Amino acid sequence: MTKIMFLITEDWAFLSHRRVLGDACRDIGWQVVVAAHVTDKAEVIAQAGFTLEPLPLERRGTHPWREARTVLAIMAALRRHRPDILHCVALKPVLYGNLAALLTGQRRVVSALAGMGYAFTGTTGRIKLLRAGLSAGLRLLLRRPGNEVILQNDDDRALVVEQGIAAAGQITLIRGSGVDLAAFPALPPPPDGPVIFAVVARMLADKGIVEAVEAARALRRDGVPHRLWLVGTPDPHNPSTLDERQLRAWQEEGVAEWLGHRSDIAEIWRQAHVAVLPSYREGMPKALLEAAASARPIITTDVVGCREVIKDGVEGLLVPARQSAGLAAAMRRLAEDPALRLAMGQAARTRAERRFGQQAVVAQHLALYRRLLEH
Repeated sequence: MTKIMFLITEDWAFLSHRRVLGDACRDIGWQVVVAAHVTDKAEVIAQAGFTLEPLPLERRGTHPWREARTVLAIMAALRRHRPDILHCVALKPVLYGNLAALLTGQRRVVSALAGMGYAFTGTTGRIKLLRAGLSAGLRLLLRRPGNEVILQNDDDRALVVEQGIAAAGQITLIRGSGVDLAAFPALPPPPDGPVIFAVVARMLADKGIVEAVEAARALRRDGVPHRLWLVGTPDPHNPSTLDERQLRAWQEEGVAEWLGHRSDIAEIWRQAHVAVLPSYREGMPKALLEAAASARPIITTDVVGCREVIKDGVEGLLVPARQSAGLAAAMRRLAEDPALRLAMGQAARTRAERRFGQQAVVAQHLALYRRLLEH
């Protein structure tokens, strides 16, 4: 029986972004192992028919001995399960998984870099030094025979090839995790009333949350009726996380409504008029794909990953990153033009159907796996 191991930071991340891929592998008769830091999703993973391999994997961990222990645990898992394919998801699992694969003789590895992350968006001297080290490490580990690399957008592919991290022939472009078009159907416009702008994301500074609040504050000063929803939680493992006190302060000020974690994202898009994501860099933002499938117009930044989701002026509006004035202007434009919101929302659904359907994404992965197994 063919066996695939998914190496991912945390169990919930597998369920959120790779569950459908695991289901597809299981349904064709493969054994699926999920190697991750376990939070509270062990029972869900077991009920799905997957084998869970708990790991001491910390997304923000930097202590040398603890990180070495994590690599040793991955090596032990590889020796125990002997997977035909190791699929590593995100930067740290890609680094540690490939190192463990090198040391254990694991032959077939898929390395999925879902955006280049904080290490490639930060501007401090320390982050730039880290970036240089990561690039060197990736070059050493990824350019081995039997290693395929998945990237989510053209900009990341160009960056990876330019820096010599992987050869062009190793790279497969798969635009995100896809979106379940049935779970996120096209929705009619919400009822009349103040336009609701929804930011569905982790509450991180580099998601542009501060700029969204500043833009909402500008709209309020100008007397433009609207509401700003912030949907998501802080991430203490990410250096750019926002503090809960700040989020509550914005809510008390009345400039934003912090809804926290929500599992009913389709219902968010049923009620919200416009999706907003002023991020500094993405791979392929799942929240925007779900908004597009729901026929919601999108305002996002003209940066890597985000600009892949829409065409400016067709499915939504692109604005400069790291500044609120352009964002406020775009929000005002859509707040005052319901016909434009409707047209852009319908175009967004059409684009989601043509480019981002989950079935096509799964088929691309399975084709890549089969190609690897032939060698």
